[in-house]
Amino acid sequence: MNKLLIVLLLSVPFLVKAQSNTDSLFIRSVSDEILVNGKAYQWLRQLTKEVGGRLGGSPQFAKAVVWGTAKMKEIGADKVYLQECKVPHWVRGNNDKIAITSIGNKPKNKVLDALALGSSLGGNVQAEVIAVKNFDELELKKKEIKGKIVFYNYPFNPKNISTFQSYSDAGKYRWNGASRAAKYGAVGMIVRSMSISTDNNPHTGGMGYNDSFPKIPAAAIGLQDAEELWKLCAEQSVQIKMTTHGKFSPDTIAHNVVGEIIGSEMPKDIIMVGGHLDSWDVNEGAHDDGAGVVHTLEVLRVLKALNYRPKHTIRFVLFADEENSGSGAEKYAALAKANKETHVFALESDAGGFTPRGFSFNVPAAAWEKLNEWKKLLQPYGGDNFVVGGGGADTEPLSDNFKTPVAELNPDSQRYFDVHHARSDVFENVNRRELLLGAVNMAGLIYLVDKYGL
Repeated sequence: MNKLLIVLLLSVPFLVKAQSNTDSLFIRSVSDEILVNGKAYQWLRQLTKEVGGRLGGSPQFAKAVVWGTAKMKEIGADKVYLQECKVPHWVRGNNDKIAITSIGNKPKNKVLDALALGSSLGGNVQAEVIAVKNFDELELKKKEIKGKIVFYNYPFNPKNISTFQSYSDAGKYRWNGASRAAKYGAVGMIVRSMSISTDNNPHTGGMGYNDSFPKIPAAAIGLQDAEELWKLCAEQSVQIKMTTHGKFSPDTIAHNVVGEIIGSEMPKDIIMVGGHLDSWDVNEGAHDDGAGVVHTLEVLRVLKALNYRPKHTIRFVLFADEENSGSGAEKYAALAKANKETHVFALESDAGGFTPRGFSFNVPAAAWEKLNEWKKLLQPYGGDNFVVGGGGADTEPLSDNFKTPVAELNPDSQRYFDVHHARSDVFENVNRRELLLGAVNMAGLIYLVDKYGL
């Protein structure tokens, strides 16, 4: 064998090890910079306390766009610009109210803790409640439903370690429950909140109507009230008065906020990282998705602070209206297509600011093999649990339309649905250290994809 070839073959393990050490040292510098000088927590305080809840189409969302634009410029992005999109403008209106008015033949005045579901239309109805545990039971009782308020008491499955699996399972009752009930003549719908919390906070969230059936008012109640109502309905007839005020104003203009670090070698090839700037109106949107917003900004900040010059253009996006329509993500993908852009990778943070555990990916098999070689580099920071599962809602159009490899940060999910879409999703329920560690892992992954590609 050629002596030069032998030397080269023998040197490969040492070169690989040296390269791995270089990557490890750089990611450590990312971690040190974020954990010592990170701004994500103070930015989250500004977003939640000075801007507040940021429902798509609202004046608060417009204020958030101004805030996000100023932050990207302050950090020093090479380019900052807006992408205009149209969004639905749903307004909750006055206070939602659900009250038990009688139990059996006896009058009662017990107010339940309730929130109208997003995109639901208002109404004022008083009727008997018919309680069902699932759609199968709804079908069995379909002849009893006309003129009544249907109550779905479908709990999260406690066997799932990932609470997102339970959310996905139970979510169909929030999304489809009103029209399924209206099909048989129901005049209102109540759903058990999508949560595993021990408190009684109701959790709002998006729902949809089937245009073939009447659009009845729909609301969620807290878990303690749900358990009590379920027991009462099992024993005797229960009358409820339900008042909500939701309505749609004309569609309005919103914006994605976009910042870039221009690539030094492949500027037309884009790595995207983002979170959604909107939230529900009943809270501060701290975990959903204020955490994703400041994760995105922190990744931008740390790369600039370390004077990192990426090979690819890294694009940072604060998306509009994920909660109601997804129009921000659709507009982003449409513009990418119109501009004939190539996306190498897209990463999203939309699962809260809790302790990072890893990432879920939707990538080709060859990329999956490469990713798994990097797990050891993120293991010291808690982000090495790589699973197949895809990105979030705002990366979905890139994945579906362009087959872009996508991923989502996976923080620990056990507490997420305690606060998700509830009044308790506030700044005080975010831990600074956990939030910063999420940004560490995201920045580390972005660095590796930029350096080695997928």
